[in-house]
Amino acid sequence: GLANYILKQGGSDYKVAIGYDSRNNSDVFSKAAAEILSSNGIKVYLYDDIHPISLLSYAVRSLGCIAGIVVTASHNPKEYNGYKVYWTDGAQVIPPHDKNIIDEVLKVKPEEVKMGDSSKITIIGKDIEDKYMNDLMVYLVNPDIIKKHHDIKIVYTPIHGSGYKMVPMALRKAGFTNLTTLEGAQPPDGNFPTVESPNPENPEALQIAVNKAKEIGAELVMGTDPDCDRMGCALLTKDGSYMYLTGNQIGSIMAYYLITNKKNIENPYIVKTIVTTELARAIADANNVKLYDVLTGFKWIADVIERDKEGTYL
Repeated sequence: GLANYILKQGGSDYKVAIGYDSRNNSDVFSKAAAEILSSNGIKVYLYDDIHPISLLSYAVRSLGCIAGIVVTASHNPKEYNGYKVYWTDGAQVIPPHDKNIIDEVLKVKPEEVKMGDSSKITIIGKDIEDKYMNDLMVYLVNPDIIKKHHDIKIVYTPIHGSGYKMVPMALRKAGFTNLTTLEGAQPPDGNFPTVESPNPENPEALQIAVNKAKEIGAELVMGTDPDCDRMGCALLTKDGSYMYLTGNQIGSIMAYYLITNKKNIENPYIVKTIVTTELARAIADANNVKLYDVLTGFKWIADVIERDKEGTYL
């Protein structure tokens, strides 16, 4: 269905990037999707290993793809898996593409699915990783502060997900030198054997990392979900205990930091969703920064960024 919709867009030489996470059979499903697209004459860039979802968005944009696919069920229990479709902006599809793609899917009979031709599949990996990391470092706000506090003790866990390689790589490239990772204790595994749920906002999912932090006296604990688009944190407090931060708290801290540290920005704005704390609005208002309030989902944030060409997204 997606292949048919792409082919109806009135162009040629279409390209699609495909990524996947650590869930059971995610690699199998991604390879099947790649083969179907290739069999329909569409060029495919398929990642060679599990990667954070941000690497898929980056590949879509940097390789000039019309669409992207990620096989994942995010932070849901191990029994689930899913199929997310992205468009040219690197974000998940919004109207009218979402409805139009489903309409095409519903038209296809199982016996009509084309397979068997992998000639248009190109495997990608380290080349995109390196470009992504270099571009990511451009967005560091205060490199000098990192240099000053480079040896802060950090414990990171991928919670059996796709952040196991790229998150430590990003932290080290940014300049943090005292990083302990738990890819050994919680390696990529679609059964998520050490947690009830791979949601890093649940304290239970960070417990192994917090235990390690207590052992070594780490000041910061970080964890990411299977597709690495959700983060949880715990901080060392003055009394030696660890305080877990909610997503709203993390977002508010980041918004305040970016607003107050990024100077001389023309027409700055931030975006929150309707389920996000109103503290974000208070922070924006107090600093004369425009705020957009959108429906839930990164795709709606990306839509604002795509439409507001006069402002600067913080």
